[in-house]
Amino acid sequence: MPNIALELGRNAASLGVKSAYGETQEVDGAQFTPVALTLSGFGGGDFDAKNVGSADGDASGGGGGGIAIPLGVYVRREEGLRFEPNIVSLLAVAIPFVWVAGRALSRIIRALKK
Repeated sequence: MPNIALELGRNAASLGVKSAYGETQEVDGAQFTPVALTLSGFGGGDFDAKNVGSADGDASGGGGGGIAIPLGVYVRREEGLRFEPNIVSLLAVAIPFVWVAGRALSRIIRALKK
């Protein structure tokens, strides 16, 4: 049975900057580099049922997961380098932020009126 910790260690090199920035593509003389927010997590465990007294044997397991949220793209043209945000991701972040800020502001105003 393969050691899951060793497998995760081998694959960890591809995490980080390599997963946040995509490969640069060229279209009509402009270069595009996609940018994403990436999160990942891994876990593993080993359970020895012999010490519990209910069953004989042992069990182990592990898993992992990740998410990538596209933030936008860097565009390099003759005029220079420019970042163009992903509007959908920007709205997905901005709407909850505006709601929380509005709630906090209304509570501050209510507290100052007293």
